[in-house]
Amino acid sequence: MTVLVTGNAGFIGFHVARRLLERGDAVVGFDAVNDYYDPALKEARLALIAETAGRTGAPYAFVRANLADRAAVEACFSAHRFDRVIHLAAQAGVRHSLENPHAYVESNIVAFTNILEACRHAEVPHLTYASTSSVYGANTRMPFSEHHGVDHPLQFYAATKRANELMAHAYSHLFHLPTTGLRFFTVYGPWGRPDMALFLFTRNILAGEPIKVFNHGNHSRDFTFIDDIVEGVIRASDDIAAPNPDWSSDRPDPATSNAPFPSSVTPSASIEMPSGRKWTPSCKIVSWVMIMPSA
Repeated sequence: MTVLVTGNAGFIGFHVARRLLERGDAVVGFDAVNDYYDPALKEARLALIAETAGRTGAPYAFVRANLADRAAVEACFSAHRFDRVIHLAAQAGVRHSLENPHAYVESNIVAFTNILEACRHAEVPHLTYASTSSVYGANTRMPFSEHHGVDHPLQFYAATKRANELMAHAYSHLFHLPTTGLRFFTVYGPWGRPDMALFLFTRNILAGEPIKVFNHGNHSRDFTFIDDIVEGVIRASDDIAAPNPDWSSDRPDPATSNAPFPSSVTPSASIEMPSGRKWTPSCKIVSWVMIMPSA
């Protein structure tokens, strides 16, 4: 298969692209390599992707461009015929969306519109895209489920990702474009983002500096190891979304549709992953901070 992986210089996209190359798929990466965090880390990831392609012999091409550039996206889809599109590019970061909301409109709304349009006209068999657990917003019902309503986001970042889910459903309904959205919970592992808590805490501990903890550490967080995320992304991409024949407009289930659109969420801690690990259960932040110095 030939797979477009957007955001392949990013943490998750980097690992997904390498896994696809290792199984023999042709991969086209698309990334603007912006400076939201150190571009040197992104360049190092790109070099490893190229090394993986050379070692495996799997075809690989890279487009260095902004997905908000409609002409660049159209040129990419004209040059390649994609069997799958895995859209992982986005402007991430909850707090940054308070400071620079326009970046989120460009990267998460305009860019996603360009991807949807390109997939529609190219008749791509399946679009899989990244959403976020942040869409659960004000919902306090636990455990979170894709069957719950998610109409009360608490940050602009979450609102843009929820918009992606709604936009994807509209395209699935109007143009029969199969789409699958994945709501990631905090992902950690090798080559991770330096703006994430794991790296921020570690850096401050090594430097002997105070750790910034919100809400006095009295909140919990689910963490997901990168290998499990990659496994889930690729399995979701391989399994083309289909309409749910039992979906009822009288009792609409947010998780499915009569259009080819299942909205997915990370599984609970009770589900064993292919790697043999279990999904990391919720961890209280204050407890995590206390054990890190001795780890």
